[in-house]
Amino acid sequence: MKLSDMKADENGRIASLGDDRHFLNRITAIGLTEGTVFQIVRNDKKMPVLIYARETLLALNRPDADRIEIEVIG
Repeated sequence: MKLSDMKADENGRIASLGDDRHFLNRITAIGLTEGTVFQIVRNDKKMPVLIYARETLLALNRPDADRIEIEVIG
């Protein structure tokens, strides 16, 4: 499942970030790595996806959220 497909208040874990080196550099710089646990705060269409991870609120643009594979937990 893609991060952009989740609904508000769902919890997940990052399963895969792909292999695009530029994307990996950007996304890991903000603290998102494989295995990171997060909660979706807000996911409205045509708006950035807001997630809470590592005690930080992050806004991810939709194309980036589409590239992140996750597994739903709890």
